[in-house]
Amino acid sequence: MRSLQGEVDQLTLVMRRFALFIGLTLGLSTGLMVRADQPLPFAQTKAANLARMRAESLNGGLGAYRAAGCMYETGGTSCLASKTSGGFLFRFEGGPPGWEQQTPPRPSLETSVLVSKDGDRILEVPYNGPLR
Repeated sequence: MRSLQGEVDQLTLVMRRFALFIGLTLGLSTGLMVRADQPLPFAQTKAANLARMRAESLNGGLGAYRAAGCMYETGGTSCLASKTSGGFLFRFEGGPPGWEQQTPPRPSLETSVLVSKDGDRILEVPYNGPLR
């Protein structure tokens, strides 16, 4: 009886150590995944929307102009030229509706828009005109 109880105690100890190991492993790996997948700052999302809407307004509205698809991505990440303490600078192409669906795509305009770091104000439109 004693040897059976000793084996049960030994097995219980092994199982507890295994459960602790699994818990620590999962806890650490989940923590690393969260750090690797940081969300975009809300200010960047607002800034991208504001920059795209300014370009639409400057170029005749949605009936006449469409910004590049990158400006419809959350945060406009692919069109983000720089992000500094001065704000978000977006640089992107545009053209008449359907320009990106042409083969090859034929943009006709280029726009650069600087938005405040909080994403609330257009600070400057350094360029809005024909492709350079």
